[in-house]
Amino acid sequence: MSRRHSFYARPLLAAVATVTVLAGTAAAAPSDSSPGRYTTAAALDDTYYQDALGKTGAELKAALHTIISDQTKLSYSQVWDALKATDEDPANSSNVVLLYTGRSQSKNDNGGNSGQWNREHVWAKSHGDFGTATGPGTDVHHLRPTDVQVNSIRGNKDFDNGGGELGSAPGNFTDSDSFEPRDQVKGDVARMILYMAVRYEGNDSFADLEPNDQVNNGSAPKMGKLSVLKAWSQEDPPDTFEKRRNDVIFERFQHNRNPFIDHPEWVDAIW
Repeated sequence: MSRRHSFYARPLLAAVATVTVLAGTAAAAPSDSSPGRYTTAAALDDTYYQDALGKTGAELKAALHTIISDQTKLSYSQVWDALKATDEDPANSSNVVLLYTGRSQSKNDNGGNSGQWNREHVWAKSHGDFGTATGPGTDVHHLRPTDVQVNSIRGNKDFDNGGGELGSAPGNFTDSDSFEPRDQVKGDVARMILYMAVRYEGNDSFADLEPNDQVNNGSAPKMGKLSVLKAWSQEDPPDTFEKRRNDVIFERFQHNRNPFIDHPEWVDAIW
């Protein structure tokens, strides 16, 4: 364990400042600890993010890459159990909240059949051809529980505004080359994509993942549409569910963080 991580030796949430928000908000927090509580950025800046403060542009991106690359890696089978914790419904600890539909569904109703939930790679695994290999293919910062059918409809499309609304998932839209998630998770999607672009820079046997301002990226290690993702990140700032999810991944599974949840302003500082 690195010196940076050893500061947070069990448990993080008891060791650093947390804030409490009103209970009952939509998509609050998984219940590994008190719902409505999450780690503040200020509690991390003097420790976890100390080497990134004061930087911008490529220098900030490089510093964050070094910080978040210090992680524990999961197998693809371990992702199932991780998602049952990271995306737990705060109103029902037996369920997870599905990303695109917002539906609360039994943790055990997972698999590949219609009506079940499965593991969605928000950065489509064909964009860079990393599949389900340990690393980007199993990084739970961008893996989310989703309805099997909706996952199939999204496929490997880039993200953009527009298209026809999904009857099976109102609020989500798609056309031949892009997918638009519901408003409540647009920022979540953007910050997951940008996390991947910082974490995977091509120096660990996987492709250098980068966002660009286009769709139809195919198998290239690119994901769009950057201008839209930046707008989504601003329009839908991190909520309690997303912040607590970041904590659970850091505390219990990968021991690294999505910096754009802790510091949303770093999106514009880099891109």
